Amino acid sequence: MQAFKAFWRSIYVSYRFLWALGGLAMVFLVAYFFPWLLTWAYLALTVFVLLSLLDFFLLFSKKGIEASRNLPNKLSNGDDNSIFVDVDNLYGFEVKGKIIDEVPIQFQKRDFDIRTKIAAKGSNFLKYTLRPIRRGEYAFGALNFFAQSPLGLIERRFIFDKGAEIPVYPSFLQMRKYELLAISNRLKEYGLKKIRRIGQSQEFEQIREYVQGDDIRHINWKATARKQDLMVNQFTDERSQKVYCIIDKGRLMKSPFEEMTLLDYSINSSLVMSNIVLKHHNKAGLVTFANDVDTYLPAVSQRGQLLKIMNLLYAQKTDFLESSFEHLFVFMKRRITRRSLVILYTNFQTISSLRRNLKFLRTVAKKHLLAVVVFKNTELDDLINTKPGSVQEIYTKTIGQKFEFESRQIVKELQANGIHTIYTAPNNLSVNTLNKYLELRARGLFN
Repeated sequence: MQAFKAFWRSIYVSYRFLWALGGLAMVFLVAYFFPWLLTWAYLALTVFVLLSLLDFFLLFSKKGIEASRNLPNKLSNGDDNSIFVDVDNLYGFEVKGKIIDEVPIQFQKRDFDIRTKIAAKGSNFLKYTLRPIRRGEYAFGALNFFAQSPLGLIERRFIFDKGAEIPVYPSFLQMRKYELLAISNRLKEYGLKKIRRIGQSQEFEQIREYVQGDDIRHINWKATARKQDLMVNQFTDERSQKVYCIIDKGRLMKSPFEEMTLLDYSINSSLVMSNIVLKHHNKAGLVTFANDVDTYLPAVSQRGQLLKIMNLLYAQKTDFLESSFEHLFVFMKRRITRRSLVILYTNFQTISSLRRNLKFLRTVAKKHLLAVVVFKNTELDDLINTKPGSVQEIYTKTIGQKFEFESRQIVKELQANGIHTIYTAPNNLSVNTLNKYLELRARGLFN
Protein backbone atom coordinates (compact mmCIF):
# COMPACT_ATOMS: atom_id res chain seq x y z
CA MET A 1 0.00 0.00 0.00
CA GLN A 2 2.81 2.40 0.88
CA ALA A 3 4.59 1.60 -2.38
CA PHE A 4 1.39 2.33 -4.33
CA LYS A 5 0.94 5.67 -2.53
CA ALA A 6 4.55 6.61 -3.25
CA PHE A 7 4.08 5.66 -6.92
CA TRP A 8 0.84 7.64 -7.20
CA ARG A 9 2.38 10.70 -5.56
CA SER A 10 5.24 10.70 -8.05
CA ILE A 11 2.89 11.36 -11.00
CA TYR A 12 2.33 14.98 -12.02
CA VAL A 13 1.01 16.67 -15.13
CA SER A 14 2.74 19.61 -16.80
CA TYR A 15 1.37 22.94 -17.97
CA ARG A 16 1.61 21.58 -21.53
CA PHE A 17 -0.73 18.74 -20.54
CA LEU A 18 -3.23 21.21 -19.05
CA TRP A 19 -3.09 23.52 -22.07
CA ALA A 20 -3.60 20.55 -24.42
CA LEU A 21 -6.53 19.35 -22.31
CA GLY A 22 -8.02 22.83 -22.36
CA GLY A 23 -7.62 23.00 -26.14
CA LEU A 24 -9.42 19.68 -26.54
CA ALA A 25 -12.28 20.92 -24.36
CA MET A 26 -12.61 23.97 -26.62
CA VAL A 27 -12.66 21.77 -29.75
CA PHE A 28 -15.44 19.60 -28.27
CA LEU A 29 -17.36 22.74 -27.30
CA VAL A 30 -17.14 24.14 -30.82
CA ALA A 31 -18.08 20.69 -32.23
CA TYR A 32 -21.40 21.00 -30.38
CA PHE A 33 -22.31 23.79 -32.81
CA PHE A 34 -20.45 22.32 -35.79
CA PRO A 35 -21.00 18.52 -35.67
CA TRP A 36 -18.59 17.86 -38.55
CA LEU A 37 -15.72 18.78 -36.11
CA LEU A 38 -16.59 15.96 -33.73
CA THR A 39 -14.61 13.35 -35.69
CA TRP A 40 -11.52 15.53 -35.56
CA ALA A 41 -12.08 16.17 -31.87
CA TYR A 42 -12.13 12.43 -31.11
CA LEU A 43 -9.04 11.92 -33.26
CA ALA A 44 -7.20 14.68 -31.38
CA LEU A 45 -8.28 13.16 -28.05
CA THR A 46 -6.99 9.74 -29.14
CA VAL A 47 -3.62 11.21 -30.14
CA PHE A 48 -3.43 13.10 -26.82
CA VAL A 49 -4.15 9.96 -24.80
CA LEU A 50 -1.61 7.88 -26.76
CA LEU A 51 1.09 10.55 -26.38
CA SER A 52 0.36 10.80 -22.63
CA LEU A 53 0.64 7.02 -22.26
CA LEU A 54 3.89 7.04 -24.25
CA ASP A 55 5.24 9.84 -22.07
CA PHE A 56 4.20 7.94 -18.96
CA PHE A 57 5.96 4.80 -20.24
CA LEU A 58 9.15 6.72 -21.09
CA LEU A 59 9.36 8.25 -17.60
CA PHE A 60 8.29 5.27 -15.49
CA SER A 61 9.83 2.35 -17.36
CA LYS A 62 13.06 2.73 -15.33
CA LYS A 63 14.55 4.78 -12.53
CA GLY A 64 16.06 7.42 -14.74
CA ILE A 65 17.39 10.08 -12.34
CA GLU A 66 19.97 10.02 -9.56
CA ALA A 67 20.60 13.19 -7.54
CA SER A 68 22.31 14.23 -4.33
CA ARG A 69 22.70 17.43 -2.35
CA ASN A 70 26.22 18.27 -1.17
CA LEU A 71 26.14 20.32 2.03
CA PRO A 72 29.10 21.79 3.92
CA ASN A 73 29.62 20.75 7.55
CA LYS A 74 28.36 24.16 8.67
CA LEU A 75 27.02 27.39 7.20
CA SER A 76 28.52 30.84 7.71
CA ASN A 77 26.17 33.42 9.21
CA GLY A 78 25.58 36.55 7.13
CA ASP A 79 27.41 35.17 4.07
CA ASP A 80 26.39 33.57 0.79
CA ASN A 81 26.97 29.84 1.30
CA SER A 82 27.20 27.57 -1.74
CA ILE A 83 25.01 24.46 -1.89
CA PHE A 84 25.75 21.97 -4.67
CA VAL A 85 23.37 19.51 -6.34
CA ASP A 86 24.69 16.68 -8.52
CA VAL A 87 22.15 15.20 -10.98
CA ASP A 88 22.70 12.18 -13.28
CA ASN A 89 20.34 11.38 -16.18
CA LEU A 90 20.09 7.61 -16.76
CA TYR A 91 17.45 7.96 -19.49
CA GLY A 92 18.30 7.57 -23.16
CA PHE A 93 16.80 10.97 -23.98
CA GLU A 94 17.26 14.59 -22.89
CA VAL A 95 15.42 15.46 -19.71
CA LYS A 96 14.03 18.82 -18.69
CA GLY A 97 14.08 19.11 -14.95
CA LYS A 98 12.94 21.28 -12.08
CA ILE A 99 14.71 20.96 -8.74
CA ILE A 100 12.81 21.95 -5.62
CA ASP A 101 15.02 21.73 -2.57
CA GLU A 102 13.16 21.94 0.74
CA VAL A 103 15.45 24.53 2.30
CA PRO A 104 15.21 25.30 6.03
CA ILE A 105 12.17 27.24 7.15
CA GLN A 106 14.36 30.11 8.41
CA PHE A 107 14.99 31.22 4.81
CA GLN A 108 11.26 31.60 4.04
CA LYS A 109 11.80 30.57 0.41
CA ARG A 110 8.41 29.39 -0.82
CA ASP A 111 9.13 29.79 -4.53
CA PHE A 112 12.51 28.08 -4.65
CA ASP A 113 13.24 26.04 -7.77
CA ILE A 114 16.07 25.48 -10.24
CA ARG A 115 15.39 24.73 -13.92
CA THR A 116 17.83 22.62 -15.87
CA LYS A 117 18.30 20.42 -18.94
CA ILE A 118 20.34 17.23 -18.86
CA ALA A 119 21.54 15.46 -21.98
CA ALA A 120 20.87 11.74 -22.49
CA LYS A 121 23.13 9.72 -20.15
CA GLY A 122 24.60 13.02 -19.00
CA SER A 123 24.96 14.83 -15.70
CA ASN A 124 24.75 18.36 -14.32
CA PHE A 125 26.50 19.92 -11.36
CA LEU A 126 24.31 22.76 -10.09
CA LYS A 127 24.90 25.41 -7.44
CA TYR A 128 22.74 27.81 -5.49
CA THR A 129 23.45 30.05 -2.50
CA LEU A 130 21.79 30.58 0.85
CA ARG A 131 22.42 33.50 3.23
CA PRO A 132 21.44 32.73 6.82
CA ILE A 133 20.88 35.73 9.09
CA ARG A 134 20.90 34.01 12.49
CA ARG A 135 22.89 31.26 14.14
CA GLY A 136 21.47 27.86 15.16
CA GLU A 137 20.39 24.51 13.74
CA TYR A 138 18.89 24.51 10.23
CA ALA A 139 16.91 21.52 8.96
CA PHE A 140 16.82 20.67 5.24
CA GLY A 141 13.96 18.55 3.92
CA ALA A 142 13.83 16.41 0.80
CA LEU A 143 15.54 17.15 -2.50
CA ASN A 144 12.85 16.89 -5.21
CA PHE A 145 13.51 16.50 -8.92
CA PHE A 146 10.61 16.79 -11.39
CA ALA A 147 11.61 15.19 -14.70
CA GLN A 148 10.01 15.69 -18.13
CA SER A 149 10.67 13.80 -21.36
CA PRO A 150 10.87 15.69 -24.69
CA LEU A 151 7.07 15.22 -25.00
CA GLY A 152 6.62 17.30 -21.85
CA LEU A 153 3.11 16.10 -20.91
CA ILE A 154 3.80 14.09 -17.74
CA GLU A 155 6.22 14.86 -14.90
CA ARG A 156 7.79 12.29 -12.64
CA ARG A 157 8.84 13.32 -9.15
CA PHE A 158 12.02 11.83 -7.69
CA ILE A 159 12.82 12.29 -3.99
CA PHE A 160 16.38 12.22 -2.63
CA ASP A 161 18.18 13.19 0.60
CA LYS A 162 15.05 13.17 2.74
CA GLY A 163 16.52 15.25 5.56
CA ALA A 164 19.67 16.84 6.95
CA GLU A 165 20.50 19.19 9.83
CA ILE A 166 23.34 21.66 9.64
CA PRO A 167 24.50 24.31 12.12
CA VAL A 168 24.98 27.97 11.22
CA TYR A 169 28.15 29.33 12.85
CA PRO A 170 29.53 32.87 13.13
CA SER A 171 31.01 34.09 9.87
CA PHE A 172 34.01 31.83 9.34
CA LEU A 173 33.98 32.77 5.63
CA GLN A 174 34.59 36.39 6.56
CA MET A 175 37.29 35.24 8.97
CA ARG A 176 39.08 33.28 6.23
CA LYS A 177 38.73 36.16 3.77
CA TYR A 178 40.55 38.62 6.00
CA GLU A 179 43.14 36.02 6.93
CA LEU A 180 43.93 35.40 3.24
CA LEU A 181 44.02 39.13 2.54
CA ALA A 182 46.50 39.62 5.35
CA ILE A 183 48.70 36.78 4.07
CA SER A 184 48.57 38.01 0.44
CA ASN A 185 49.14 41.64 1.46
CA ARG A 186 45.86 42.78 -0.21
CA LEU A 187 44.28 44.45 2.84
CA LYS A 188 43.99 47.87 1.16
CA GLU A 189 41.55 46.50 -1.43
CA TYR A 190 38.96 46.06 1.33
CA GLY A 191 39.61 49.29 3.19
CA LEU A 192 42.19 47.96 5.64
CA LYS A 193 45.09 50.28 6.30
CA LYS A 194 48.52 48.78 6.70
CA ILE A 195 50.36 50.84 9.32
CA ARG A 196 54.10 50.56 9.88
CA ARG A 197 54.93 49.59 13.42
CA ILE A 198 56.60 52.08 15.76
CA GLY A 199 59.06 50.85 18.36
CA GLN A 200 61.85 48.30 18.65
CA SER A 201 60.37 45.58 20.89
CA GLN A 202 61.27 42.82 18.45
CA GLU A 203 63.01 39.47 18.13
CA PHE A 204 64.60 37.79 15.10
CA GLU A 205 62.34 35.52 13.04
CA GLN A 206 63.90 34.88 9.60
CA ILE A 207 65.98 36.26 6.71
CA ARG A 208 64.10 37.22 3.54
CA GLU A 209 64.51 39.27 0.36
CA TYR A 210 64.40 43.05 0.66
CA VAL A 211 61.22 44.77 -0.54
CA GLN A 212 60.63 48.47 -0.97
CA GLY A 213 59.78 50.08 2.37
CA ASP A 214 61.86 47.76 4.56
CA ASP A 215 64.12 49.40 7.15
CA ILE A 216 67.62 49.53 5.62
CA ARG A 217 69.06 49.10 9.12
CA HIS A 218 67.84 45.50 9.02
CA ILE A 219 69.84 44.56 5.91
CA ASN A 220 71.87 41.38 6.50
CA TRP A 221 75.09 42.07 4.58
CA LYS A 222 76.50 38.56 4.94
CA ALA A 223 73.37 36.99 3.47
CA THR A 224 73.31 39.69 0.78
CA ALA A 225 76.86 38.79 -0.27
CA ARG A 226 76.00 35.09 -0.47
CA LYS A 227 72.74 35.55 -2.42
CA GLN A 228 73.94 38.46 -4.59
CA ASP A 229 70.66 40.15 -3.71
CA LEU A 230 69.56 42.42 -0.86
CA MET A 231 68.43 40.34 2.15
CA VAL A 232 66.95 41.67 5.40
CA ASN A 233 66.35 40.32 8.88
CA GLN A 234 62.67 39.97 9.74
CA PHE A 235 61.59 40.51 13.33
CA THR A 236 58.48 39.77 15.37
CA ASP A 237 57.22 41.19 18.64
CA GLU A 238 58.97 39.82 21.69
CA ARG A 239 55.93 39.84 23.96
CA SER A 240 52.56 38.28 23.34
CA GLN A 241 49.75 40.73 24.19
CA LYS A 242 46.24 39.95 25.42
CA VAL A 243 43.23 41.06 23.38
CA TYR A 244 39.69 40.62 24.69
CA CYS A 245 36.53 40.96 22.64
CA ILE A 246 33.72 41.88 25.05
CA ILE A 247 30.21 41.57 23.64
CA ASP A 248 27.17 43.26 25.14
CA LYS A 249 24.11 40.98 24.84
CA GLY A 250 21.54 43.41 26.24
CA ARG A 251 18.25 44.29 24.60
CA LEU A 252 19.71 47.11 22.50
CA MET A 253 21.95 44.60 20.69
CA LYS A 254 18.78 43.04 19.31
CA SER A 255 18.44 46.06 16.99
CA PRO A 256 18.28 44.94 13.34
CA PHE A 257 20.36 46.16 10.42
CA GLU A 258 19.92 44.64 6.95
CA GLU A 259 18.14 41.61 8.45
CA MET A 260 20.87 40.76 10.98
CA THR A 261 21.05 41.92 14.60
CA LEU A 262 23.88 44.06 15.96
CA LEU A 263 24.77 41.09 18.16
CA ASP A 264 25.42 38.89 15.13
CA TYR A 265 27.53 41.59 13.47
CA SER A 266 29.54 41.84 16.70
CA ILE A 267 29.94 38.07 16.93
CA ASN A 268 31.18 37.85 13.33
CA SER A 269 33.63 40.70 13.94
CA SER A 270 34.88 39.08 17.16
CA LEU A 271 35.68 35.88 15.32
CA VAL A 272 37.60 37.80 12.62
CA MET A 273 39.46 39.79 15.26
CA SER A 274 40.35 36.73 17.33
CA ASN A 275 41.77 34.96 14.29
CA ILE A 276 43.96 37.91 13.27
CA VAL A 277 45.10 38.40 16.87
CA LEU A 278 46.17 34.77 17.10
CA LYS A 279 47.88 34.98 13.70
CA HIS A 280 49.92 37.89 15.09
CA HIS A 281 51.02 35.59 17.94
CA ASN A 282 49.00 37.52 20.50
CA LYS A 283 46.49 36.07 22.96
CA ALA A 284 42.76 36.21 22.22
CA GLY A 285 40.02 36.02 24.84
CA LEU A 286 36.25 36.46 24.99
CA VAL A 287 33.72 37.91 27.45
CA THR A 288 29.94 38.25 26.96
CA PHE A 289 27.53 39.94 29.34
CA ALA A 290 24.05 41.36 29.75
CA ASN A 291 22.75 41.94 33.27
CA ASP A 292 25.74 39.83 34.37
CA VAL A 293 28.81 38.21 32.82
CA ASP A 294 27.88 34.78 31.47
CA THR A 295 30.82 33.82 29.23
CA TYR A 296 34.51 34.13 30.00
CA LEU A 297 37.36 32.59 28.03
CA PRO A 298 40.82 33.66 29.26
CA ALA A 299 43.11 35.10 26.59
CA VAL A 300 45.69 32.54 25.49
CA SER A 301 47.46 31.72 22.24
CA GLN A 302 47.26 27.94 22.58
CA ARG A 303 46.29 25.62 19.78
CA GLY A 304 42.54 25.17 19.62
CA GLN A 305 41.74 28.61 21.10
CA LEU A 306 40.03 29.79 17.91
CA LEU A 307 37.78 26.71 17.88
CA LYS A 308 36.80 27.37 21.51
CA ILE A 309 35.97 30.98 20.64
CA MET A 310 33.90 29.90 17.62
CA ASN A 311 31.90 27.37 19.65
CA LEU A 312 31.23 29.90 22.41
CA LEU A 313 30.13 32.55 19.90
CA TYR A 314 27.83 30.05 18.21
CA ALA A 315 25.81 29.62 21.41
CA GLN A 316 25.28 33.33 22.24
CA LYS A 317 21.79 34.81 22.37
CA THR A 318 20.37 38.20 23.27
CA ASP A 319 18.19 38.73 26.32
CA PHE A 320 15.66 41.50 26.71
CA LEU A 321 17.55 42.79 29.75
CA GLU A 322 19.43 45.96 30.58
CA SER A 323 23.19 45.65 30.29
CA SER A 324 25.06 46.06 33.59
CA PHE A 325 28.43 47.72 33.05
CA GLU A 326 28.92 47.72 36.81
CA HIS A 327 28.91 43.90 36.89
CA LEU A 328 31.26 43.87 33.91
CA PHE A 329 33.67 46.25 35.67
CA VAL A 330 33.69 44.17 38.88
CA PHE A 331 34.30 41.01 36.89
CA MET A 332 37.16 42.52 34.89
CA LYS A 333 38.79 43.91 38.02
CA ARG A 334 38.81 40.42 39.55
CA ARG A 335 39.60 38.24 36.52
CA ILE A 336 41.49 40.33 33.91
CA THR A 337 44.43 41.67 35.90
CA ARG A 338 47.07 42.19 33.21
CA ARG A 339 46.82 45.23 30.92
CA SER A 340 45.05 44.18 27.73
CA LEU A 341 43.45 45.58 24.63
CA VAL A 342 39.69 45.47 25.25
CA ILE A 343 37.29 45.86 22.32
CA LEU A 344 33.80 46.51 23.65
CA TYR A 345 30.91 45.78 21.29
CA THR A 346 27.91 47.63 22.67
CA ASN A 347 25.14 49.98 21.55
CA PHE A 348 24.70 53.36 23.22
CA GLN A 349 21.72 55.00 21.53
CA THR A 350 21.66 58.21 23.57
CA ILE A 351 24.21 60.41 25.29
CA SER A 352 22.36 59.97 28.59
CA SER A 353 22.72 56.16 28.45
CA LEU A 354 26.46 56.61 27.90
CA ARG A 355 26.85 59.04 30.80
CA ARG A 356 25.11 56.63 33.17
CA ASN A 357 27.90 54.11 32.50
CA LEU A 358 30.81 56.42 31.74
CA LYS A 359 32.38 56.10 35.18
CA PHE A 360 32.77 52.34 34.70
CA LEU A 361 34.26 52.78 31.22
CA ARG A 362 36.72 55.37 32.52
CA THR A 363 37.81 52.98 35.27
CA VAL A 364 38.37 50.18 32.76
CA ALA A 365 40.29 52.56 30.48
CA LYS A 366 42.71 53.43 33.31
CA LYS A 367 43.88 49.83 33.58
CA HIS A 368 43.36 48.57 30.01
CA LEU A 369 43.47 49.96 26.50
CA LEU A 370 39.74 50.28 25.80
CA ALA A 371 38.15 50.69 22.35
CA VAL A 372 34.35 51.05 22.26
CA VAL A 373 32.29 50.33 19.16
CA VAL A 374 29.72 53.00 18.31
CA PHE A 375 27.29 51.88 15.63
CA LYS A 376 26.36 54.32 12.89
CA ASN A 377 22.84 54.01 11.54
CA THR A 378 23.49 54.43 7.81
CA GLU A 379 19.80 53.80 7.10
CA LEU A 380 19.21 57.34 8.36
CA ASP A 381 21.48 58.86 5.70
CA ASP A 382 18.88 58.77 2.92
CA LEU A 383 16.29 60.16 5.30
CA ILE A 384 18.52 63.03 6.40
CA ASN A 385 19.64 63.90 2.85
CA THR A 386 16.12 63.84 1.37
CA LYS A 387 14.32 67.14 0.93
CA PRO A 388 11.06 66.95 2.94
CA GLY A 389 7.81 67.48 1.07
CA SER A 390 5.37 67.62 3.98
CA VAL A 391 5.16 68.52 7.66
CA GLN A 392 5.30 64.82 8.57
CA GLU A 393 8.52 64.38 6.57
CA ILE A 394 10.03 67.44 8.29
CA TYR A 395 9.35 65.86 11.69
CA THR A 396 10.81 62.54 10.53
CA LYS A 397 13.94 64.20 9.14
CA THR A 398 14.42 66.20 12.35
CA ILE A 399 14.26 63.01 14.44
CA GLY A 400 16.79 61.35 12.12
CA GLN A 401 19.15 64.33 12.48
CA LYS A 402 18.79 64.12 16.26
CA PHE A 403 19.86 60.46 16.27
CA GLU A 404 22.82 61.25 14.01
CA PHE A 405 23.86 64.15 16.26
CA GLU A 406 23.60 61.92 19.37
CA SER A 407 25.89 59.30 17.79
CA ARG A 408 28.57 61.89 17.08
CA GLN A 409 28.23 63.31 20.59
CA ILE A 410 28.76 59.82 22.02
CA VAL A 411 31.99 59.48 20.02
CA LYS A 412 33.23 62.89 21.21
CA GLU A 413 32.35 62.13 24.83
CA LEU A 414 34.24 58.86 24.78
CA GLN A 415 37.29 60.40 23.15
CA ALA A 416 37.24 63.30 25.62
CA ASN A 417 37.55 60.73 28.40
CA GLY A 418 40.56 59.01 26.81
CA ILE A 419 38.61 56.10 25.38
CA HIS A 420 39.27 54.97 21.81
CA THR A 421 36.22 54.63 19.57
CA ILE A 422 35.31 52.65 16.48
CA TYR A 423 32.53 54.62 14.76
CA THR A 424 31.20 52.33 12.07
CA ALA A 425 28.23 51.05 10.12
CA PRO A 426 27.40 47.45 11.11
CA ASN A 427 28.32 46.06 7.69
CA ASN A 428 31.81 47.63 7.96
CA LEU A 429 32.36 46.55 11.55
CA SER A 430 35.04 43.92 10.88
CA VAL A 431 37.08 46.21 8.61
CA ASN A 432 37.01 49.17 10.96
CA THR A 433 37.70 47.07 14.05
CA LEU A 434 40.73 45.52 12.35
CA ASN A 435 41.93 48.98 11.33
CA LYS A 436 41.73 50.15 14.94
CA TYR A 437 43.59 47.05 16.14
CA LEU A 438 46.36 47.55 13.55
CA GLU A 439 46.58 51.24 14.43
CA LEU A 440 46.89 50.63 18.18
CA ARG A 441 49.35 47.80 17.61
CA ALA A 442 51.48 49.90 15.27
CA ARG A 443 51.58 52.72 17.81
CA GLY A 444 52.67 50.26 20.50
CA LEU A 445 49.92 51.38 22.88
CA PHE A 446 49.20 47.95 24.37
CA ASN A 447 52.75 46.66 24.79
